[in-house]
Amino acid sequence: MNEAKDQPIYIFEMGFGTDLNAFLTAIETEKCKCKVYYTATEKTPLSLEEAGALNYTEVLQHHELFNQLHQTAWSEAKIIHHYFTLHKVQNDLIDYSTDQQFYIIYYDAFAPNAQPELWTIAIFEKLRSMLSDNGILVTYCAKGDIRWAMIVAGFTVKKLPGPPGKREMLRVIKS
Repeated sequence: MNEAKDQPIYIFEMGFGTDLNAFLTAIETEKCKCKVYYTATEKTPLSLEEAGALNYTEVLQHHELFNQLHQTAWSEAKIIHHYFTLHKVQNDLIDYSTDQQFYIIYYDAFAPNAQPELWTIAIFEKLRSMLSDNGILVTYCAKGDIRWAMIVAGFTVKKLPGPPGKREMLRVIKS
């Protein structure tokens, strides 16, 4: 994750949802001993029971970590373990603002047909302003009009093979 392990990595996630991205990141930070400050927004948080029904811990273990991520209070930074600090913000991305520069953005909004307001050039310009130079945004949406909007917003866009169930995903770089 980070070649200079003494330098923290700042990650932003749009769409905390089930917390899978935060959960996997928190697990990996312990393995690689990399400090991560993780900020996530979510307009309508799931309950621990709803997220737990997905059985992530059946496959990944780390039951206590999973519960801790979901039980962390909103709107305050919480040290989860030595390498992972979580700050959950109950807010819509449109209304969210920060001066923090992030190295990675996990863009996990619902599909453009479900949330078209989150897939506009203006939103991608906002996200670009939140990224540090050479920062990376990743998303599972690889639609042509979305790629175009990202390019217009000033990103370099690359299609990658998607995870199981998704043909492609995008890695977008602020250049």
